[in-house]
Amino acid sequence: MTTAPSVLGRADGADRPTDLVAAARALQPLVRENSAAGEAAGQLTDPVVDALHDKGLFGMWVPAPLGGVELDPVSSLEVVQALTEADPSTGWVVMAASLATGTGGAYLGDAAVAEMFQGSRFPVVAGQGTRPGTAVRDGDGYRLSGSWSFASGIKHAQWIHTLGIVEETGEPLIFVLPVDKAELIDNWDVLGLRATGSIDYTIEDVYVPAAFTHSGPTETPVRGGPLFTLGIMHFALIGHSAWALGVSRRMLDELSGLVRSKAGRPGTMADSLAFQAAYGEAEARWHAARSFVCETWRGATETISSGATLSVDQKTLLRLALYNATWAAEAISVAVYRAGGTTALRAGVMQRYFRDMHAGTQHITSAPGVIEGCGRYLGGLAPAHDWLYMNLVPKAS
Repeated sequence: MTTAPSVLGRADGADRPTDLVAAARALQPLVRENSAAGEAAGQLTDPVVDALHDKGLFGMWVPAPLGGVELDPVSSLEVVQALTEADPSTGWVVMAASLATGTGGAYLGDAAVAEMFQGSRFPVVAGQGTRPGTAVRDGDGYRLSGSWSFASGIKHAQWIHTLGIVEETGEPLIFVLPVDKAELIDNWDVLGLRATGSIDYTIEDVYVPAAFTHSGPTETPVRGGPLFTLGIMHFALIGHSAWALGVSRRMLDELSGLVRSKAGRPGTMADSLAFQAAYGEAEARWHAARSFVCETWRGATETISSGATLSVDQKTLLRLALYNATWAAEAISVAVYRAGGTTALRAGVMQRYFRDMHAGTQHITSAPGVIEGCGRYLGGLAPAHDWLYMNLVPKAS
């Protein structure tokens, strides 16, 4: 690893909170107050975005030489869960933008980072790294073209992070370029997560210097500490695990509050033994899912902090913990919606969280192939395999 030049440091870093867990929890009232307005607007509100910047939350995973915190995985889980409990779209945008911003800071060349990380705020980088575009070499860079979907948070971003395949070599690269180099397509008309503004975008034959690219699956940082040996995909696992836990936690708390508010009236759920048992089972499922996520990430943190790399067993369990948390949260959301009756049917927190949860389950990190790969590996049926993103593939010989 190399250290970034001193010019890449941030003059305002000393004024930014370093306890991002406390900062996220302190923002919960503001985020809650703005959640309905964000959904109506199809993007986070300006007060929320400004507060996220002021608290340095977009720098959660930015390398320390650039003024970031390099927040450890378990604390990162707490941050995303806290924001998601206040508003699922806010939690989603922060995890997505923090991933793209932080990994850009860790893996891009010095020239790119010098241009991006300046001013009084961290840059916001958004986009997506799944369905790739195409790139061709052009001197000391590439010409990139393609169309992409699900650019969460791009309405608040200055830079795009997007995947392309180099035609000459087949190499998958992440390209980072200014947002104004792309055509944004405002088509986010969806069931849930409306305030993420996860619109489509296209890029047509745009030149991207080599310094603004890095290998998609890299786990070798140019700057920053052991955190960045996780690689992009494992940052995504942290975020999506915490997001699922945050949605389901808030839904359980809303249901508990609703039931308590009606306690004492004849025939309410508060007196139903069947409801009490079902609620207890839901709480047990939530705590079990959270414990699995935290346990696997504590082990992963110990591994990378020691200078080692994650084993295939650990990578598998991290994916399994995410998958379990997502579908446990989905089951909890259904149980809460049913128990909530007409309160959950009408516009409000329960309805919105139910819709947001079912939007979140469509993400690639919780697709059927993930559990199939986990079962194949843990069952001893793929001994010479490793994970590439969310796919279990044969190890390179």
